[in-house]
Amino acid sequence: MGNARLLSSVQALRSAVAETTLPLDLPTAPAARSARTRLLDQLDDYVIPRLTSLDAPLLAVVGGSTGAGKSTLVNSVVGREVTMPGVLRPTTRSPVLIHHPSDAAWFSGPRVLPSLARITGRHSSSDGPGAVRLVSTDEVAAGLALLDAPDIDSVVEANRELATQLLAAADLWIFVTTAARYADAVPWELLREAFERGTAVAVVLDRVPAGAVDDIRTHFASMLREQGLDKAPIFTVVESELVDGLLPGDQTERLRGWLAALAGDAQARADVVRQTLHGALVSLDSRSLALVAASKEQAAAGQALVDAAAAAYDEARRQVHEGMLDGTLLRGEVLARWQEFVGTGEFFRQVESTVSRVRDRFTSFLKGEPARADHLGEALQSGVESLVVNRGELAASAIARAWRTLPGGDQLLVANPGLARSSADVDTRIQRLVRDWQGDILQMVREEGRDRRTTARIMAYGVNGLGVVLMLVTFASTAGLTGAEFGIAGGTAVVGQKLLEAVFGDQAVRELARKAREQLTARVDELYAAELARYKGAVTTLQVDTEQTEHLVTAAAAVKDAR
Repeated sequence: MGNARLLSSVQALRSAVAETTLPLDLPTAPAARSARTRLLDQLDDYVIPRLTSLDAPLLAVVGGSTGAGKSTLVNSVVGREVTMPGVLRPTTRSPVLIHHPSDAAWFSGPRVLPSLARITGRHSSSDGPGAVRLVSTDEVAAGLALLDAPDIDSVVEANRELATQLLAAADLWIFVTTAARYADAVPWELLREAFERGTAVAVVLDRVPAGAVDDIRTHFASMLREQGLDKAPIFTVVESELVDGLLPGDQTERLRGWLAALAGDAQARADVVRQTLHGALVSLDSRSLALVAASKEQAAAGQALVDAAAAAYDEARRQVHEGMLDGTLLRGEVLARWQEFVGTGEFFRQVESTVSRVRDRFTSFLKGEPARADHLGEALQSGVESLVVNRGELAASAIARAWRTLPGGDQLLVANPGLARSSADVDTRIQRLVRDWQGDILQMVREEGRDRRTTARIMAYGVNGLGVVLMLVTFASTAGLTGAEFGIAGGTAVVGQKLLEAVFGDQAVRELARKAREQLTARVDELYAAELARYKGAVTTLQVDTEQTEHLVTAAAAVKDAR
């Protein structure tokens, strides 16, 4: 069990557990985080140190409820005051580890309980749960150390957490309870946990009235038997007057003898170590699986947040794409500028009579008042910008609403309030996007006019003017318009189409319009993808990562295989 392969596998598992973060505030997260911390503590405090040094002294942790008399019992077993009892609660502040002088090297360094600082000397009122006090004495046999732990039901949360951590670091748990409190719920929860993990347990029934020893001991033994702890030895201490702060010698004689025998028997110590270590290793399976489940839940919650954001921007893209085709962009200002550009409704009715009249009218407007092409282009630009901005803002608002209903979403919105709206610079980026697309349009017009004949036609109309008309034809579907708007937009489509066909030919115009729509679509998709990346980044910043889960599964399987 102590081979190099097993140790290496456990160390890899420890790294995988440490890498498994549970950052989203899901309903199950607090319990899962606590379980992860306790798993890390036991790996650091017990499993890895014990696998590294199977021949290290046995560590017996004395634990129990508030006022059970743990410190008095430890002092009485040692024969002098080594740990400070008292009437104020909590009585035990810093844990006290008592060892034989020859075993000092095993405990003075960070081999076990590496998260606790080492202190020596007499007790101080400033002692706290962040350190362990080392006491070296010949009164404790070599090969076995006693650790007086804080109360498992202390009113101080840090003490309760430390008590639980220390119990998980024990080769042997000496559980101390009293005749009045041996049926309390909290200690039995820990006793059941000790049984489930295979931890070696001994029990001290303290402060038992002299006339009730047999009855209480019998009842307590039956309770232990029901929990599968029938092999745990029971030591009874009768309610007694203290002598110089210590219990009478006859009340601790049996416990002292048992501990001395255990310390002096290498095989017995090895059996205790084997039992507890094996139980701890076996418990890694279920505890790792529970952490895997919690990690998967985190990853699923993170993915749900990303999916909600992606769905909102998919809808924004769909609406922009529809807006390019349904006539939305030909309303209002654009129609007014087009009429200004080429004429009135009367002009539209005459358009089919002769294309040359269209060309002449168009050319005269270009040559006479070139600013009118700019006005139409600006109106189109403004329309596209408004469409893209509006749909982006709607997407951001939809994401904020969705995230507030999803686990972990509100947490991210509080941490990143800017996610409730589009990026601060999105308007500027969209303006640049439309300008760049207009540049694409002009470049297409130039490239289409490479032969001499087409070039002459383009020069007659002007690259900018043709580019503006191509922009307009790109959006000249009338599916979303009705009434007068329909007639005007229909005429717009016909006029623009015939003007461009006169220059490039009908097939080329269809191809130019298709390319123009595709290039605008690609630029909008890229912009919305960048906006979506903000939301993905907020999730990934918390390190909700499926790879963590995979590493944990692999590491846990390797430990099970090596065991």
